Amino acid sequence: MYSIFFWMISTSLLRFYEVYRYTSSINIISLIIKQFLAFGIIVYAFIGAFRSIDTPAFTTLKYLLLSFLIISTAKLVSYYILKSYRSFLKGNVRRVVIIGKGEGAQELKQLFNKRKELGYTIKATFANTDSNAFTGDIEASFQFLSNDKSIDEIYCAIDELTEKQVNDYVKYAEINHCNIKFIPKTNKLLTSRLKTDYYNYLPVLSMPEVTLNNDFNKFIKRIFDVVFSSLIIIFILSWLVPLLFIVIKLESKGPLFYKHTRNGINYKEFTCYKFRSLKTNKTIAGTYITQNDKRVTKIGKFLRKTSLDEFPQFYNVLKGDMSVVGPRPHMLSYTDDYSKKLISTILYLDTTLSLALLD
Repeated sequence: MYSIFFWMISTSLLRFYEVYRYTSSINIISLIIKQFLAFGIIVYAFIGAFRSIDTPAFTTLKYLLLSFLIISTAKLVSYYILKSYRSFLKGNVRRVVIIGKGEGAQELKQLFNKRKELGYTIKATFANTDSNAFTGDIEASFQFLSNDKSIDEIYCAIDELTEKQVNDYVKYAEINHCNIKFIPKTNKLLTSRLKTDYYNYLPVLSMPEVTLNNDFNKFIKRIFDVVFSSLIIIFILSWLVPLLFIVIKLESKGPLFYKHTRNGINYKEFTCYKFRSLKTNKTIAGTYITQNDKRVTKIGKFLRKTSLDEFPQFYNVLKGDMSVVGPRPHMLSYTDDYSKKLISTILYLDTTLSLALLD
């Protein structure tokens, strides 16, 4: 258990599993050496702390060397198999669009065309120029992107775009779930707000990864949700449910729980539970509650005022439909309306701040 726990910690901190198609074999070997040294220190620290374990130091070293030999071989073999798969079988490819005519954009285009093992297929290139080497101008790229939804990544020469064009590209990438990356004119444009990757020696900027997209952070958050929701269910809902069952049934007929469909992560629909606070009637389906609604029962007013009607949702948290800390899931109709109105505003502000830092 000690080894498993600290292996997860060390690999997360050293980003041992973050190997991309543009990662070089030297970087992979460097990651393996760093992980070997870090995990070796952890293992020997364990042996030093529990001296009752009669394990020779040399035996432990052989175990570490053998383990990392197997891990390194598997990691490098899979790396080269994928490169060969992209080169010869044309599989595992990323369909990309390059925007810009500058030195960085042209260098990236040459890199993708020359290094077939990276697995990038250039679908189109756009720039404000009369050259026939490009598919069209920058404005034409938006029409192209609206017609072709198969694009995986968009590379933009940021110094050749207006603020509105950058916002439009970011909005498209967010809605269509593709990556957007920026090619800076010089290294002076690099900022800590944006993530920097290197394709050979060419820096490419991209939006930083959301913290909760990290697998380790997801694991920690899920453990917290399970423990916290279990405590609520055992110590509060175990006696609150029978009590409210009696009170709610005495005031009005109908079920104890109100069940409705909401959107969870990645728009996945799930059944959300609440203590019923309204009288059941034929008009309740599809009818939203209003202020001073006559359908609200006396106990329902108390439940809604104290938010006790939300407590059954800890069962949803335990199932994994919701989280204790996170955005509130809305009804399906609300989700459609909010997504259209808010996504443009959020992306505009985020991009504006990034460009301000670049300037």
